[in-house]
Amino acid sequence: MVLYEMEKSAMRLMALNRAALSAGLGEGQTLADARALCPPLLARPMDRARLMAAFEELADWLSWASPLVAVHRAMTPMSDIVFDVTGVAHLWGGEQALLDALTTRLAGLGLEARGSIAPTIGAAWALSHYGEDGIITSPRKGEVDSPVSGRILAGRVGVDTQTTPTPTLPLTRGGGVAEALACLPVMALRLDEATGDGLDRMGLKRIGQLYGRDRRALQARFGEGLLLRLDQALGTRNERIVPRLPEPERMAERRFGEPIALLDDVMATVADLSIRLTAGLEAGREGAQTFHLFLYRVDHKVMHLAVNAASATRDGKHVTRLFANRLERFEGEFDTGFGIDMVRLGATSVSRLEAAQLGVFEGANARLGLDRLYDRVTSRLGAEALTRSKFADTHIPERAVMLEPVVASTDAVPGAAPDPALPRPLRLLPVPEEIAVIAEVPEGPPARMEWRRVSHRFRRASGPERIGVEWWRPGEGSLTRDYYIAEDEEGRRFWLFREGLYGEAPAKPRWFLHGLFA
Repeated sequence: MVLYEMEKSAMRLMALNRAALSAGLGEGQTLADARALCPPLLARPMDRARLMAAFEELADWLSWASPLVAVHRAMTPMSDIVFDVTGVAHLWGGEQALLDALTTRLAGLGLEARGSIAPTIGAAWALSHYGEDGIITSPRKGEVDSPVSGRILAGRVGVDTQTTPTPTLPLTRGGGVAEALACLPVMALRLDEATGDGLDRMGLKRIGQLYGRDRRALQARFGEGLLLRLDQALGTRNERIVPRLPEPERMAERRFGEPIALLDDVMATVADLSIRLTAGLEAGREGAQTFHLFLYRVDHKVMHLAVNAASATRDGKHVTRLFANRLERFEGEFDTGFGIDMVRLGATSVSRLEAAQLGVFEGANARLGLDRLYDRVTSRLGAEALTRSKFADTHIPERAVMLEPVVASTDAVPGAAPDPALPRPLRLLPVPEEIAVIAEVPEGPPARMEWRRVSHRFRRASGPERIGVEWWRPGEGSLTRDYYIAEDEEGRRFWLFREGLYGEAPAKPRWFLHGLFA
């Protein structure tokens, strides 16, 4: 079986199973040639978007082994996965046991997997693709380890195929990164084909042959990319993992011998994990604003839900209620598949939270009760259902206040609050409405206006108060505004302004009504 897609005006093979490889077919071959060589060929068009989504779902599900999992697309978009297993291996009985657990579980899904553990992403990738599956345990004396001093597991996953030729090469376990990589081909540094061919023509076939060579000469011939990949593999330059799922700063999890499927069982587990998680936060004098729930299904899928609190909290019962309200919204769509075998609860946006002295009854702390009300309402109706006003740093009245969710409120902008000495109307129109005004030219106050087909004659007016648009907002109504407070014959007071000055473009200024005082 093969998958094909259009490339360079021809249908070409993009993925092959082992039987197709054994028949002498290869990637990049035209579909017509493949059918001629192998008449019983089963060919299907390649749905790249669907395959990509399925592979990303698989990577998310594999986060049961480590909270930091990323799809590594440096060479191929749909085969390489990278884990940060720093501080995780002891939960599995060691790094080798963790590696065996991953490959065994993937094999149970019909997927072939190879993996290696090393201090750097580049070294782990090279060993999993061009060397033996193994583990580099420690660097040699004087060798530079990864800047983060972490442990990286990199591997490739395929369906009944091996997309990269893997020569059988000895791996020096415990000999350090440089020694373990020395015997591997230079393409193990994740180089492009042109760079690999150029190194081969120079006789540089192994990574070890690059050690100690003139770096300036290598850079002049092959560019910065070669040195970057070499330094990343050896650990002299850092390479970060960008996880797909949120990275929890604190977490608690529970694994089940038999999968659970009922929503009540999930909520009972969440209640228990909330107590464990918040107990750890309390021990560290910390609180969190965002909590994440990960439900790992046995059919290699993961469900992710997140809730936000209006302020940092470590109340386990409150966190449980937030997830209960959120799950009620998805009860009709809640699908556990064939069951859930692991539940993980994580916390992000962790900050310092000292103990607070409360009254005899918890209700004495009015702010705490209000924040919890905000949390319950938004968890049921959504984050945008409850907003609060916030002053913005601008002189334009219609932009002076903005709305933001109460559970994601930010600190006030210094100096954004308006001057209480300035007169402002009780009601501000959402958008200034253009009016017809009779006024003394060029700087006289308004004497009469027509608004919504009603004429108003003014007895008195005060002003002007000149307001200009910020210089960093060019093109957004850059004309100067002169505001007046005008009172008509019936005692109604209006806030109106003239946009533009006589002599500026446009030649004739326009008048707008912006608010009502009474």
